[in-house]
Amino acid sequence: MNLAAATNENLAHISNVLIYSSMAVYLLAFFAHMAEWLFGSRSKVGRTAAALTQKAAAQAAAGSVKVQVKEKNGGTAVLERPSVVTRAVSGTRDVPDGPGASGGDEQGDLYGRIAVSLTVLAFLVEASGVLTRALSVQRAPWGNMYEFNITFSTVAVAVYLGLLLAKKNIGWLGLPLVTTVLLDLGLAVTVLYTASDQLVPALHSYWLYIHVSTAIFCGAVFYVGAVSTLLYLFRDAYESKLANGGKPGKFATSVMERLPAAASLDKFSYRVNAAVFPLWTFTIIAGAIWAGDAWGRYWGWDPKETWSFITWVAYACYLHARATAGWKGRKAAYLALIAFACWLFNYYGVNIFVTGKHSYAGV
Repeated sequence: MNLAAATNENLAHISNVLIYSSMAVYLLAFFAHMAEWLFGSRSKVGRTAAALTQKAAAQAAAGSVKVQVKEKNGGTAVLERPSVVTRAVSGTRDVPDGPGASGGDEQGDLYGRIAVSLTVLAFLVEASGVLTRALSVQRAPWGNMYEFNITFSTVAVAVYLGLLLAKKNIGWLGLPLVTTVLLDLGLAVTVLYTASDQLVPALHSYWLYIHVSTAIFCGAVFYVGAVSTLLYLFRDAYESKLANGGKPGKFATSVMERLPAAASLDKFSYRVNAAVFPLWTFTIIAGAIWAGDAWGRYWGWDPKETWSFITWVAYACYLHARATAGWKGRKAAYLALIAFACWLFNYYGVNIFVTGKHSYAGV
């Protein structure tokens, strides 16, 4: 074994150690996120829930920003609109955003800051593992499903941290994101692991950096949109139950009242999906150009190409439905989840269970 081969093997080993180390830190971040939800103040959440139901009734009766209520002693009480109110579309409820996973108290906020700090540390360790993997094979680390997985989870966390830096109300994503990343990395190091190797000739192209990098980024943003859409469905059902006079359980109240309002989640998921859709369109076009260079045809209805197009159509239907009055809200949300399911099948199902021109070195 020559020196270069030995160096590459050592780098591959270091990469594996870094990936496992990042999993350990992500696990600590998971427990910190759980502590933020479990030990954050429930009293403030309860007060928010009571204010929500009272405010909804008051606004429905008066239909104004401020409502004057006559008291028995002859005085007048003024109910003010909550400071944070969202209205996504005509006919939706005006309700305040929740105080976040910490419940708005200092103890919960401390756990939240610890969770974010650990997530940043885990991200840096995992990104180092991805970079070391690239150095070990002297190419972009996207040659097989293992490399795609570790890169995808790294980019997903980067999107989350970027939104936090942009001061977006995205703290609710921390727990589901870290949970998903742990599952993704666990699948990568057990089922999908592939030893470092060189690419097949068809992949030796600068289009690898353009096409695959945009596909990974699009998937990470689609994931964020899917989580927010799923939480929107739960929060919307919760708000509907309150509006109809129902009384949700303590657990549902504790969780749902910390989230942004359903209208906020709906608006956020729409914006991220709409923002990344043009890039997904470019990803498909770039893949077609690369296919023309590699295989002499731009489009051949290969399984990967077919499902990429199906995913594009599904998200196009969602965006169109979201702009159509009769399909806003829950109906459009269901389409968004179907579209993300198509992306997931294109990511996992096609690569693992279907054979085509995009099948290289097993998984």
